[in-house]
Amino acid sequence: MQAHTHLDPSAIYPFDARGIAKRFRHAAIFGALDALQPGETMRFVNDHDPLPLLQQLRNRYGERVAIEYLQREPGGIVIDFIVA
Repeated sequence: MQAHTHLDPSAIYPFDARGIAKRFRHAAIFGALDALQPGETMRFVNDHDPLPLLQQLRNRYGERVAIEYLQREPGGIVIDFIVA
């Protein structure tokens, strides 16, 4: 089996949390972020503002993951998580 290699360090990887069962979401998000290399971005989409998740990300990753809102409206949240 060949290991996954990231070919484009500026790549944006989509992550739509709306299709993941609530009980698995945070673990799936952490796993996706752990798989990113410096300079890569995960574009997170959700139907609500995930404030508890953002606090967990800050506690877990600190300055290693930047959080940038692209859309912050009721029913439509898009956030870029950028790995440093």
